[in-house]
Amino acid sequence: MERIEHRACFGGWQDVYRHRSEVLGCDMTVGVYFPPQAAQGKRLPVLYWLSGLTCNEQNFITKAGAQRYAAEHGIILVAPDTSPRGDTVPDAEGYDLGKGAGFYVNATSLPWARHYRMYDYIVDELPSLVETNFPASDARAIFGHSMGGHGALVIALRNPGRYHSVSAFSPIVAPSQAPWGEKALGAYLGPDRTAWAQYDATELVATASEKLPILIDQGQADEFLDDQLKPWLLKDAADAAGHPVLVRMQPGYDHSYYFIASFIGEHIAHHARALRAG
Repeated sequence: MERIEHRACFGGWQDVYRHRSEVLGCDMTVGVYFPPQAAQGKRLPVLYWLSGLTCNEQNFITKAGAQRYAAEHGIILVAPDTSPRGDTVPDAEGYDLGKGAGFYVNATSLPWARHYRMYDYIVDELPSLVETNFPASDARAIFGHSMGGHGALVIALRNPGRYHSVSAFSPIVAPSQAPWGEKALGAYLGPDRTAWAQYDATELVATASEKLPILIDQGQADEFLDDQLKPWLLKDAADAAGHPVLVRMQPGYDHSYYFIASFIGEHIAHHARALRAG
């Protein structure tokens, strides 16, 4: 883990690291915020943030204002990139496929299968690096935005016992029923829609063995609400399965980081309570 950025922030440090990912077959960058409690020699819980389309680690660490709340609660924040990067990594025209659009899946179709294994990277490789190299415990929570909200929900639902809590801002809850998701899942996984179900939170919540409460904030003025996000699909499926979910529709808010920054403190407090209780 090579540190390439190091900035004082709310009594702690906002760092960025570069490392070689064996899972993705490329170098990756990841933002890590260490609250002031990290200097006291004890291992701290970790909250993973998954960003949305077009983003890298910089969007969250510079726009969300999350460090203040992580410092208050004594939580390490880890914000990885959204896809593999590099000259040898396949890409596509447009913003919603390829670099910056990994969709947190393990691709099985060519030319994507060699590098686009973001699911394994987030679930296994990155936590192993974090817990080996930093003062981090194995107490984990996960949240994200848009494509990253999709990733956080899917990863939490597929890995019972691994995370203490999950939440999302404006998530793509049913990628099998949204243009962004249909394009990405079709490319990465192929045309068989039965393979898509393992990366669709609305499908997964129906059979989840762990009823981990889900918190979702969604802006009512979000330009992608009706055609891409559709949080009511997850709410209906969760209600039918008896899975606790709270969807908070926020009047006036859109899809931007202004929305995220407005409620990030509440989300971090939600995770802090679960991490303490666990």
